[in-house]
Formats: sequence, structure tokens, C-alpha cells
Amino acid sequence: MFESLQERLSGVFDRLTRRGALSEEDVSVALREVRVALLEADVALPVVKDFVAAVKEKAVGQEVLRSVTPGQQVVKIVHDELVAMLGGVAEDEGAQAGQPFELRGLGLNLNVTPPAPILMVGLQGSGKTTTTAKIAKRLAEREKKKVLMASLDVRRPAAQEQLALLGIQAGIATLPIVPGETPVKIAKRALQTGALEGYDVVMLDTAGRLAIDEALMAEVAAVRDATKPSETLLVADAMTGQDAVNVATAFKDKVGLSGIVLTRVDGDARGGAALSMRAVTGCPIKLLGTGEQIDKLETFHADRIAGRILGMGDVVSLVEKAAETIEQDEAEKLAKKMQSGKFDLDDLASQLKQLLKMGGLSGLMGMLPGVGKIKNQMKDAKIDDSMIKRQLAILSSMTKEERRRPEIIKASRKVRISKGAGATVQEVNKLMKQHQEAARMMKQVKKMGKKGMMRHGLPGMMPGKGPKGGGFPGF
Repeated sequence: MFESLQERLSGVFDRLTRRGALSEEDVSVALREVRVALLEADVALPVVKDFVAAVKEKAVGQEVLRSVTPGQQVVKIVHDELVAMLGGVAEDEGAQAGQPFELRGLGLNLNVTPPAPILMVGLQGSGKTTTTAKIAKRLAEREKKKVLMASLDVRRPAAQEQLALLGIQAGIATLPIVPGETPVKIAKRALQTGALEGYDVVMLDTAGRLAIDEALMAEVAAVRDATKPSETLLVADAMTGQDAVNVATAFKDKVGLSGIVLTRVDGDARGGAALSMRAVTGCPIKLLGTGEQIDKLETFHADRIAGRILGMGDVVSLVEKAAETIEQDEAEKLAKKMQSGKFDLDDLASQLKQLLKMGGLSGLMGMLPGVGKIKNQMKDAKIDDSMIKRQLAILSSMTKEERRRPEIIKASRKVRISKGAGATVQEVNKLMKQHQEAARMMKQVKKMGKKGMMRHGLPGMMPGKGPKGGGFPGF
């Protein structure tokens, strides 16, 4: 979502950091470019004005202009102001205030007598029903909560059936549908069922409209008054730009909001909604929907998003995503393979599937510092998720015996495999070479043992390094 903004800002700050000294004019010119970049990204004008004024006040001070690295100081100031705009606290500011810095996000308020009602509101088409199921699944799996979902949407055809199907997919209970009930009656029945059957959380998915109207607001307000929700979450589509800010303001004024969930942040939206909503409404952005799949939901962290926008990466989120997606059994299996020095094509397929689970190459690269600058080169080299999927297709075209014993794959087998996968023999050869490099690395790990690994570390496994010039498998 922030790719275009990241490119613009990185160009501005690259020019600043190359200079040995900065004048006030240098900073002013750079901030004018930052202002244009933010406006082009659909950030609200009042937010841009306040942001640029706050940065300029700090950036033209003598401490920055006389600093050893003034360009980097300006980047740090911009980062801290972005964090503040997004609703967080910069790490050093938290430390100065004597408060411990948390990386856990704002979370959801469930500290009420069970069941805790969570009211989901928003316009039609914003992804509200899917987001309801995503949050319910997240609470059930991570927080070990017993969750009940109820659809209050009696207007949109098959809306209640849609939530029931999502409940089956996510393994979450849904309230039985009773035709003819009003939204308020459904909500009361959901809370009563939740209390009688020992549910911790009741998710209430309200109806949406194509546009805000008085009937929608009155209906949502009536449900709010009847249920007294512990959380009222607005689901807003990041693709709608400034309209998302207007929608958030209207719901906050008429219904009251405790938080915002931004959906479709994996699209090509310019990011202005995320940068504006917190500042304009005062409501925290709590969660991000990063895809259509039921597990594509992330906790919003202001400091991490600011790091992504400025091209600093987000290694903490990368590590968390790895911890969430890597299965312990698979990790232990791979560890044993490394100890034995064996690595077959089934193992390669497992690693490629794991890479896709973690968001694919594009998702991972966006979290690594400095990689945003080489995205165009990666596109030119056709290094993307489609390449991984083609490799998986090639591996799927092999027999079990071929994947276990790659050495038996000769010319005639390669022709058959390539035809089965819709690929070329050259692509099969490239995959085989990639596997050979990985297998060689595994043998090297076995030879090095624990002492060798401690002595050489990862650099010893990189191309041309370590014993006998071993190489790390690449794409």
C-alpha cells in the first residue's frame, strides 16, 4: 500500500543523507517535496500541514544542522513524527518519559464480564463480514477465546449465510438464523446465547450501505444501545482514500468508535487513509487486513508502519510472521535433515510453500531494510511469487521417488516433468541446480558441526565463503 509513497520519500531522503552539511534551505526544499508526496498519497491537507510544521520546527534547529550526520537526523525526526501521526510513541520518546516501550499494539478490550460484545460497523463492500471472521479466528487461536459470531445484516441477500459459511471455514460457531428477526433482536439473542453457553466473545456483524444514511446510523445506534459493546470497530477499505476518512468521522460522531480496521492494504492504495484516519478521528487503527484469506490479518504497529514507509524495513514483524507460520514439526524435521546433511526435493517444496505462507517474496522483501530500492531490478529479473508457483508446479509433476532421489532425474524424465508442469526443460534444470546448491549447503552444515557453525556463522555459508567455497541457495 505504501510503495509509491516509500519511493518518493526515499528519493528525497537519499539526497539529504548524501550531503555532509545541511542548510535551512536544504531542509525546506526537502520538506516541500515531502508535502507534495503526502498530498499525492491522499493524506488529508490539515494532517499534512501539521506534520510538515512539526518536522520543520525540529529539523532546522542548530542541533540537527551541526550534527555529524544531519541528513540521518532529519530522517529520524520524520520517522518519529510519522509514528506520532499514526498514533504510536517513538521508542526513544517512551524511554525519555520513563515508560517501557511496547511492541504489542493496542489490542482489543476484552476486560469485561463475558461475553464481551464486539460491534463491527462500516459501509457495504468494505470487507466487514470477512473481517469479522478473521478477528474471531484470531481471538480463538491466539487468545484461546470461545467466540460466537452473529450476522445482524437482514438487508443484503445471503449476508447471514455468508457469515455462517465463513464460520465453518474458520472453525467458529455462528448464531442460528431465524428469519424475520430485527437486528436488535438478533443482537440480544446472540448475547443471551453467549452468556448461557459460556462464550468469551460475541462478534456482531452489522449491515452496511453503499453510502452513509440516517437509517443505517439509527440501526447501528440501536444495536449499540442494546448491547453496550466493549469494542466498536469500523471496517474501512484502504482503497477508498479520503472517503475512508469521511466515513470514519461520520461513524465516530453518530455511533462512537473504539478502533479502526483497515482492509485491502495489500492493494495499490496510496496509503493516505492510514496516515489521515488516526490524526483526523483520534481513533486508533488496531488491525490491518492484508489479503482475502481468512488468516490475512495483522496487528497495527505505528512504529513498524513508519519504518516501512521510510524504507527502514520491519524485521520484527518478519520474525513474528515466521514464528506464526513455521510449523514446529516441519522445523524439527528440517533441523534433523541439516544434521544428517540430507536435503531432497520434498524438503525444497516444503520450503517454497513456507515462503508463500509468509507472504511470498514481495511481502518479505517489503519488510527488509533497503530492499525497496531494488524492487524494480527484481521485477526485471522476474523474481516474484509466480516464479515460486512455477517451481512448485515442476515439483508436483515429479513422482515421489524422483523427489526422494533427485539423482535419477535424467534427460527423458526432465522432458516429461516439464510437459506436466507446462514449463521448459531449462526451468527444470534451473530448479535442479537450485536444489543441488541447497543440498551442498546442508552437507557443509553437517561437516562444520556446532563448533564450525559458531566459528564461521552465516558468512561461512555464503557463496565463495567458508570451507570449500560453499554457497547459500538462492533464487
